[in-house]
Amino acid sequence: VPLQATQSDLTKLDYHTSYSSVSPPYSNPFNHTDIICGKSRAQQFAQTFLPAFFWIIFCIGTVGNALVILVFWKYRYWKTVIESYLLHLAIADLLLLFTFPFWAKAATSGWIFKNVMCKIVNSMYKINFYSCMLFLMCISVDRYFTIVQAMKAKNSKQKRLLRSKLVIFGIWLIAIGLCIPEIVYSESKQANDIITCKMTYPPSVTRTIKVTALSLKITVGFLLPLFVIVTCYAFIIHALLQAKRFQKHKSLKIIILIITVFVLFQLPYNSILLVKTIDTYTMVIYDCNTLDNIDLAFQITQSIAFLHSCLNPFLYVFAGERFRKALVEILDN
Repeated sequence: VPLQATQSDLTKLDYHTSYSSVSPPYSNPFNHTDIICGKSRAQQFAQTFLPAFFWIIFCIGTVGNALVILVFWKYRYWKTVIESYLLHLAIADLLLLFTFPFWAKAATSGWIFKNVMCKIVNSMYKINFYSCMLFLMCISVDRYFTIVQAMKAKNSKQKRLLRSKLVIFGIWLIAIGLCIPEIVYSESKQANDIITCKMTYPPSVTRTIKVTALSLKITVGFLLPLFVIVTCYAFIIHALLQAKRFQKHKSLKIIILIITVFVLFQLPYNSILLVKTIDTYTMVIYDCNTLDNIDLAFQITQSIAFLHSCLNPFLYVFAGERFRKALVEILDN
């Protein structure tokens, strides 16, 4: 039976999601059923599954991305456009992974850290999540110019290298800009018997502003990268099929794998995020069981999306022959 909330109830609601204490905070501006609904299934899933999951992803992803940064640093591999993007992708992945131990601890015993750490961890998580997506987009664009526009890419190598530095700087600025709400409004506060770290908008911020900010994050953080990545790799596949290259079949397999992994890991998460965005604006979902299922689906798909941070080194770097040789040389020493 749908639950009804009075106008006075709605004006007293905390603008956050109920699972933000046990998983990296979802930047939904508010959820109008949080006070009424306990969402026990989502909370139970978070408490039993997420701590171990965060630690496993943290360990695997940290080792993989740290090796990438080590090889780039030792052999000065960041002097080309593609390797500059790969280096910053590894840095963004690594910084994202560094927030996971905090959320693993919060999943078991609540937020035990200071309010300033809530702001730092919350905003760092989001900044690096969006920068990762944008760097993946830039990598696909560079590969398009390298393969499809080979002559233009060769003739403008210095310009492309300079442009890539500006793009990298711009990506970090965009990611920080998208996460200003997390930087400003994240705080630790008491919720029932547990202290949580969450983003809480003040009442003076209108619903339109909240929905606009969330829509920008979905667009810039997923829809734009998805469109650019699929488009660039479609042109690359077309060019490889027409070329008589010995390794074209290997390249095609890697490209198809990259696109497949990106879509499978990111599409479910962003689809649930879109549902939450629509509900944020329309406020049409009042059934607690439905909200509990949506939150549970969100946590599962978000966990799948996090796996991308572990797979990036293997998909984008370890597959390269030169990098593998450098890595073996370092490990042998």
